[in-house]
Amino acid sequence: MQPLVLPWLELGLCGAVIAIAGSVLVRHGEMLAQLTGLSRSWIGLILLATATSLPELFTGVSAVTLADVPNLAVGDALGSCVFNLLLLVLLDELSRSEPMYRRVDQGHVLTAGFGVIMIGAVGALILLSREQLDLRLFHISAYTPLIIVVYLVAMRAAFDYERRSRGPVAQPRAEERPTVRTAVLRYLTAAVFVVAAGTWLPFIGRDIADAMGWRPTFVGTLLVAGATSLPELAVTISALRIGAVDMAIGNLLGSNLFDILIIALDDVAYAKGPLLSAVSPAHAITAFAAVIMSGIFIVAMLFKPKTRLRGTVGWVSLAMLVVYLFTSYAVYLHDL
Repeated sequence: MQPLVLPWLELGLCGAVIAIAGSVLVRHGEMLAQLTGLSRSWIGLILLATATSLPELFTGVSAVTLADVPNLAVGDALGSCVFNLLLLVLLDELSRSEPMYRRVDQGHVLTAGFGVIMIGAVGALILLSREQLDLRLFHISAYTPLIIVVYLVAMRAAFDYERRSRGPVAQPRAEERPTVRTAVLRYLTAAVFVVAAGTWLPFIGRDIADAMGWRPTFVGTLLVAGATSLPELAVTISALRIGAVDMAIGNLLGSNLFDILIIALDDVAYAKGPLLSAVSPAHAITAFAAVIMSGIFIVAMLFKPKTRLRGTVGWVSLAMLVVYLFTSYAVYLHDL
């Protein structure tokens, strides 16, 4: 019984470290951004999205270099995209005073649109890389530079939009304002714990897969992706408490863009050949599910529905939840 229990205990411990360190990372990352005069939307999209995606980054690199489980790396990145979009359901449910989609910045459509492009491209490349279109430069896929370029274009477009529509900057109260040096030290300390836990995760995932008889695709898409998304969950709840819904949504959508960039970085780190040629086609299911959920979000942002089911969530959130559950079940069946 002990070989079955130990990996799950390690997963719980690793998840707790990521949740606590991620919360500290986010708090001081936000403080640094405030001290430098950035707006809340920019904080969520760039600084917080990068900070909360550190577990996925180091989990992916560790998975393809040390643990040699590429399916876990890709499953973690794409599974995190779906999980981040699922957190929009939580935001909608907790926004009881007014439907969430009626009071958030329209600029999130831009980020979600780039998410559709990048995630959809990865889903298609997973399928195409197994056929005649498996182009490569040495051990790196020829498509990897394109993913990096699209990410940089997305960040530039977001920067231009932010500059045109910048609102008042949230400033910390005087009694809460640390020095820049203190904020940087605390930020980096928390980052070290996040990096350490993220490096440990693929080995735990591999042990769970071996102990339970599951494949790394399923473990990476659901278990490891959920654990590495704990910082996003902490940000979502913390931001909602202070009424910064735009910051939370910017973080979730920005994290999705960064997660796709992580797949490109994992491809560079994977020395055995193009990464997407070495993984299960089941990951395309997860990618296209994230595209569908992003599309639902864009429709909601433009339509701004006000109908809510029993005063809790709207049909948009219900549709996202159904897509998530169906995707999880489909990936599980594929890996039986």
